[in-house]
Amino acid sequence: MTLRLLSLATLYPAPPRPGFGRFVQNQMEALARRGDWQVTVINPIGLPPLLPDAVLARTRYAPLRTVPAVERGGNVTVYHPRFALVPGLSGRFNPAFIARAVLPLARRLHAETPFDMVDAQFFYPDGPAAAQIARALNLPLAIKARGGDILFWGKHPAALKQIQAAAAQARVLLSVSAALGRDMAALGLPQDRIRVHYTGLDHTRFRLRPHDEARAALAARLPALDLPRGARIVASVGALIAIKGQSLAIAALAHLPDDVVLVLVGAGPDEAGLRQQVAQAGLGHRVRFGGNLGHDDLPLLLGAAEAMVLASEREGIANAWIEALASGAALVIPDVGGAREVLDRPEAGRLVARDPLAIAQGLRDVLDARAPREQIAATVSRFSWDANAANLAEIYAGIVA
Repeated sequence: MTLRLLSLATLYPAPPRPGFGRFVQNQMEALARRGDWQVTVINPIGLPPLLPDAVLARTRYAPLRTVPAVERGGNVTVYHPRFALVPGLSGRFNPAFIARAVLPLARRLHAETPFDMVDAQFFYPDGPAAAQIARALNLPLAIKARGGDILFWGKHPAALKQIQAAAAQARVLLSVSAALGRDMAALGLPQDRIRVHYTGLDHTRFRLRPHDEARAALAARLPALDLPRGARIVASVGALIAIKGQSLAIAALAHLPDDVVLVLVGAGPDEAGLRQQVAQAGLGHRVRFGGNLGHDDLPLLLGAAEAMVLASEREGIANAWIEALASGAALVIPDVGGAREVLDRPEAGRLVARDPLAIAQGLRDVLDARAPREQIAATVSRFSWDANAANLAEIYAGIVA
C-alpha cells in the first residue's frame, strides 16, 4: 500500500535558489523513490506585502517573484504558495501567515486525493503552521528539528509557546542528532516522542577522488579561485552570517603557515564585512570568496581540500560536516549540536573552542597529522539518503498504522 505525505518546508530549492534547502529535497526524493510513500511538498514563499514593485525589484526578494506556482517532475510535486512576510518583524506571526496562505491549497489537494499524514521539515515556523493544517485535515503530524529552528527560536517566548503547542499535537518529533534531542527536551517538548533521524549523504557526489586529480579538475573548472600550486586548502562551507563564524576562521588563518589558503563557500549579508576583515588583516592573497558553488563544484572543492572549518555558534548536524568527511577532508568545528556524534575518532578531525587560536591549533593538528583520506571518509560511511529514507519510512508508518 502506498501512503501519502503532505510535507511543509520553508527551505526547499526553487529555480532562483537551487541550493536552498537541498538537503530537504534529497530527503523527500529519497523517501518518494522507495515507492511506499507518495510525497507532496508545499514550500511557502515569503514576500513583503507592502513594497511597490519598483522597490521590491531592488531587494533580495525580487527573484522569488519568478518562482512557479507548482513544479511537477521526478518523484515529488512541489507547490510554492506566497505568504506575507515582514523581514525582521513578523517572526512570531509567520506560522499564522503561512497557515493562512497554505490551508486552502492543502484542503483542495486533500479533497482530490486524501493524504495520510502531515509533516514539517523545520520546527519553526513550519511546525506550528503544519499543526494548524493537520488539525484542519484531521491528520497525524510529525515535526523535524534541525538546529537553529530550536536553538534560536526556543529563546523567544512567543515562538517557544507555539513550538510547545505544536509538539504537544505531534505524534513524533524528529531530531537530526541526539544532542539536539536533549535540547528539545530541555525546552519542555515531550521526550518520549523524540526520535533521532540522522541526515543523509549522496555518495555519488561526495566521495573520495585522487587528490591530485581533484586539484587539477578544480583549477580547470573554477579558474577564478586562482589557488596557488601546492597550497593547502581549507574550505569553510556555510551562509555568510555571523553564527557560522567565518570571521573566526579568517582570524585563525593569521596563525597558520603561509601555504594554507582559506576558501569561503556561501553567500550572505556578512560578505562585505568579511572582505573588509581580510583586507585589514593583509590576508587577501590567502582567502578566496567562492560564492554559492554549483551542484558539481562543491564536491570538487571538498575533494581538493585538506580540511574543512566551520566555527558555528549552533548546529544540529551540519550537512557540510558529513559532505566534507565523505570527500576526505578532516573537520575542525566547535563542540556544538551533534559534533561529538560525527567526530567520534581522531582521524575525523578536532573539536575546538570558538576562538581563533584554538581554531588555528585544530587546523594545524589535522594538517600535520595528514590522516589517510580513506580513513576520514570511512567515518561517515553510515550516512546515506537511502538509510535516511528507510528510517523515516519506518517511523512514519508507525504513525499512520
